Amino acid sequence: MKTLALLSGGKDSFLSAQIAMEQGYDVAAALTVIPEEFSMMFHYPNAAKAEMVASLLGVPWATTTEKDFSATVENYAKKGFRAVTVGAIASEYQKTRVERLCTRLGIMSFLPLWRKEQNFILGELQLRGISAMIVSVSAEGFDGRDLGRIIDGEYIRELQRKNERYGINVSGEGGEYETFVVSARGMGRLEILESEKVWEGSHGYLLLKDVRKKGN
Repeated sequence: MKTLALLSGGKDSFLSAQIAMEQGYDVAAALTVIPEEFSMMFHYPNAAKAEMVASLLGVPWATTTEKDFSATVENYAKKGFRAVTVGAIASEYQKTRVERLCTRLGIMSFLPLWRKEQNFILGELQLRGISAMIVSVSAEGFDGRDLGRIIDGEYIRELQRKNERYGINVSGEGGEYETFVVSARGMGRLEILESEKVWEGSHGYLLLKDVRKKGN
């Protein structure tokens, strides 16, 4: 089934696309929405660098705006795409918006992470060798030192401690943090050659200025 992956560049959308491939979906393209700042639905501010993440999946990449999102997906449906992968875990807003659009277009929505236990999702990243970098934080318990960290076993334990103390979602589904995938086993690795930490009051982000792909 010819499938479009909605790809923010973060761990959840990447993992969802990979699961779709494993289950036999023909993931033939990736689409990134370049959002308004601090969008309710789409990631900011490194969305424009998601092309490099799509290169790890080995699929063509395109962008659209929030305003043109529905029309863009409709154009893919007209080209024979019959399914859309989505990385939603708990966001009813995100899930409902995509499902309504897919229903209207007569295509499937595939949400393999929906309502999955959040520690399970982090475990799946480790199991599959997916390295995701923290590129945005916006919750109590996080600070500038978290920016640039890779979600590995040590950092997962830190997230669990933050959960115990501050009640955060360990997968970041509540907007506590956002990620950018930098490698996946057998798919290659990205190299961050230049970045800048930006801190604004109680939140901050890592602006990725120069990202290059290395070999497998």
